[in-house]
Amino acid sequence: MAPTGTEPQQHKQRTPFFSRPGVRRAMPFLLITAIALIFIFENTAHTEIRLLIPLVTMPLWGALLIAWGLGILACAVTVRRRRDRKHQRPR
Repeated sequence: MAPTGTEPQQHKQRTPFFSRPGVRRAMPFLLITAIALIFIFENTAHTEIRLLIPLVTMPLWGALLIAWGLGILACAVTVRRRRDRKHQRPR
C-alpha cells in the first residue's frame, strides 16, 4: 500500500540534547571555562611579573589569561597525543 498524505510518517527518535555524548563531554569544560574567565577578569590590579630577566608590570587579568591559555594549549596537545597513540596498532 502506498503512503498517502494523511497517514502519520514514521520519524526517527531524536536524542535529547543534554544526553548526546558530545554535549555531555563539553559541559564540564564550558562550566569550568566560564568560572575561570569570571575569576580572571575580576582581578584588575596591576602586578609585577619577572620573565626570566625583564621585570614587567601588567594587569593581573592579563597574566592570568596568558596562563589559562597556555594551560588549554597544553591540555589540547596532551589529549591529541593520547588519541593518536590509542589508534596505533601494536607491531
